[in-house]
Amino acid sequence: MFLDPLEAREVLEGFARSRVMVLGDLILDHFIWGKVDRISPEAPVPVVEVTSESMRPGGASNVASNISSLGGKVLIGGVVGEDWAGKELLSLLQERGIGVDGVIKDPLRPTSVKTRIIAHSQQVVRFDKERKDRVDGPVRERLLGWVRDRIKGVDVVALSDYAKGVISRELVQGVVDLARRYGKKVVVDPKVKHFSFYRGVTLITPNTMEASKASGIDIVDEESLKEAGRILLSQAESEAILITRGEQGMTLFQKEQDPVHIPTVAKEVYDVTGAGDTVVATCALALASGADLLSASVLSNYAAGIVVGEIGTATVTADELLRAVERGEASGKGEEGVRR
Repeated sequence: MFLDPLEAREVLEGFARSRVMVLGDLILDHFIWGKVDRISPEAPVPVVEVTSESMRPGGASNVASNISSLGGKVLIGGVVGEDWAGKELLSLLQERGIGVDGVIKDPLRPTSVKTRIIAHSQQVVRFDKERKDRVDGPVRERLLGWVRDRIKGVDVVALSDYAKGVISRELVQGVVDLARRYGKKVVVDPKVKHFSFYRGVTLITPNTMEASKASGIDIVDEESLKEAGRILLSQAESEAILITRGEQGMTLFQKEQDPVHIPTVAKEVYDVTGAGDTVVATCALALASGADLLSASVLSNYAAGIVVGEIGTATVTADELLRAVERGEASGKGEEGVRR
């Protein structure tokens, strides 16, 4: 029932042979790093002395980066603008060996940019530059055409929904229809207002707040958690729902099976930025490598436990993941770790 190091090694060795298609909202994560020594005389706000800046792939781009970092083959579809941020993001993805022929440049739409100012390992403020209206019909059809052309060559499709306009009901159902036709799994990192879009996918990975809002159940204890999971599983008509619960771990719901609780692995949490990306990326790649839903969920729990211990948008490698399993730094070790 639990994931031992030998099983983990077998799954991880399959990562290099696995191919995942990522489709969703592409975001450039811009980090401004600095230190604070004083409060501004102009207003009661800290003055940040900037020491460095960095750019990282965010949103669906971070899902793809995690898959690449773990050793999997990945191609990505989405939309960027014809601007400096779009060029920077495409360059970052190509540096990581990620196929970008599914990325459409839309001159009428700016690339989404999230800028975080961080001082002394703490986020001081974040500001976003973006448009969140739905991408228009022709762009959506181009994306779906790209999926149609490429889906036969991948094992799993991962949808990363940041509600920035790319993920629509029409796009998701088109992807699901194609996935069924070619026998591919579909994994979704969701947004609450789009839950009705995901009908028929393989796995959805909401956090507790998203699961509460989508199910209409206030999750306050184990019973309300189980009820929310049952409702979401029924509504989505999916094979599984994985509710990520922060310091309380994760709970996996599958059809006609008891829920399985996977306790948390993180010893120290510095930053949850991108943790959901890591979960959906690891699940998608593990499923592509032949793991079952429970083993994929346990592996994603280890991976999330690694990235929340780092500042900013982070990725994890297969070697780091295997070492974490071998050290037993997750809860999937032993009958007392994973409980039903």
